[in-house]
Amino acid sequence: MIEIALYQPDIAPNAATVVRMCACFGLTCRIIEPAGFVMTDSAFRRAGMDYLDKAALRQDRSWAAFRQATAGRRSVLLTTKAALPYTEFAFRPGDILLMGRESSGVPEEVHEAVEARITIPLKPGLRSLNVALACAMATGEALRQLRGFP
Repeated sequence: MIEIALYQPDIAPNAATVVRMCACFGLTCRIIEPAGFVMTDSAFRRAGMDYLDKAALRQDRSWAAFRQATAGRRSVLLTTKAALPYTEFAFRPGDILLMGRESSGVPEEVHEAVEARITIPLKPGLRSLNVALACAMATGEALRQLRGFP
């Protein structure tokens, strides 16, 4: 199945919301450090509620450590800088849906390293969706395509 990866997340409640979603769908969530909070942060625990204990959560100490741990798998970056809509992308089992930081996305080196880039089309003049909402939309499409809902 797919996995979700959060690149250096900086808003604890958003990250916890994604982890909660992963728990509900039986997906692994990877957090690529450094994060802008600690996992014991009260806002993180509050947003994740009792789902955090049911989640498959992995922490990668850096982008390089993440790439090493996931070698051979396709990283699919959800970004406002892509042209391909997520609904037109063909997800495959083993894909890792990569989400950028809420405040700054991902650096150019990450854009260059990923195997695919997708976007959620928005009304002109608007920048982006909340990262947890965008992640849920793309995850739902991937699970639909792969018949991966529990």
